[in-house]
Amino acid sequence: MTEAERIDHDRLFKELILTFSDDFLAQFLSDLAARLRPQTLSFTGTELFTDVTSGQKYAADLVAIAQLQDNEAEFVLHIEHQSGSKSNFPRRMWLYFSRLHEKYNLPICQVAVLAFDEPRRADPDYYEVRFLDDTVLRLQYRTIQLNRLDWQDFVTRDSPIICAFMSKMRMRSQDRPRVKLECLLMLVHLQLDEARSQLLSGFIDTYLRLNAEEEAIFQAELAQVLPQNQEGIMEIVTSWMEQGIEQGIERGIEQGIEQGIEQGIEQGRKQEALALNLRLLSRLLDTLSSQQEEAVRNLSLTQLESLSEALLDFTAPADLDAWLRQLGE
Repeated sequence: MTEAERIDHDRLFKELILTFSDDFLAQFLSDLAARLRPQTLSFTGTELFTDVTSGQKYAADLVAIAQLQDNEAEFVLHIEHQSGSKSNFPRRMWLYFSRLHEKYNLPICQVAVLAFDEPRRADPDYYEVRFLDDTVLRLQYRTIQLNRLDWQDFVTRDSPIICAFMSKMRMRSQDRPRVKLECLLMLVHLQLDEARSQLLSGFIDTYLRLNAEEEAIFQAELAQVLPQNQEGIMEIVTSWMEQGIEQGIERGIEQGIEQGIEQGIEQGRKQEALALNLRLLSRLLDTLSSQQEEAVRNLSLTQLESLSEALLDFTAPADLDAWLRQLGE
C-alpha cells in the first residue's frame, strides 16, 4: 500500500470542517451563514444508510441540524467529502437525501466538497432521473470543487479553512513551493492555539509534500520573508520533523525492526540539521549557488552537524567552498 493510499482523506476533511465549521460556512456558504441563527448548528452522530439495490452501506460524512434566523425553522445540513471522481456519486447524494428526508422530514441543504486532483472538468452538481421526455426527479446540491478554484484568488484571506484548502486548489506544478509557503504564512498570521495549528499544518503537509527540488525552492523563498515569520514557519517545520521521528519509531516497533527505528530517528535529525544549515547559510552568505546547495544536501548527518559549527565563521561563499573541499581531502 502506497503512502497516498494510507491517507484517510475523509477523516482529515471531516475533522477540519468540524473544527472550523463557522469559517467553512462563511467562506463557501456565505448566503446560508448570513441567515443562520447563531449557536444552533449541531452536528449529529454517524448517519449510516444501506443501498438496498447494491447491498452496500454508506456513512454520511457530516450531518447537522440548525435553525434560520427569520422564522426559527429547522433544516438539515449535509456536507459530503469526495477524494476521487466517481460516476455514482450523484446517485449516492440522492440516497443520502432520501434517507435524511425520511428520518428528519426537514428541508435539506447538501454540499459536496470535491477534493480530487483529476479530472479538472466540472463534476455534476445534480442527480436526475428521466423517463421518455420527462424529468421525473432532479436533485440539486451545491459543490465546492477545489481543483477548479485558483489558489491566488484566496491567498489574501486570513481564514483557517482557506489556509488548508489552498493546498488542494488549482496550481501550476512550479507553484507548489510558493503555495506551501503562503499556506504557512497564513497559518502563522492566524495565531491559533497549538491543537488547531497542528491540525492545519498537518493537513497542509499531507497534501503539499515537496520533493527535494521543490524543498530547495521553498527554503530559498523562506529566506526572503520577514524574520519573525521565518521563525514561526520554522517552528511548524520542526514540529513536522519531530512527528516524522515519532512515526519512524512507531513503524519500526510495528515491524519489529530496530533498524527501522534507527533510520527513522536519523532521517528526522538529518532533515532538521539540513533545514537549519540552509537557513543559516542563506542569512550569512545572502545567496547560495545551485552547486553549493546540492553539495550541502548530499552531506551526511555527521557532516551537517560539523557544518553548523563551522559556518558561524563564514563571511563569503568562498568559505563554504573551501570547507566542502576539505571534506574530500
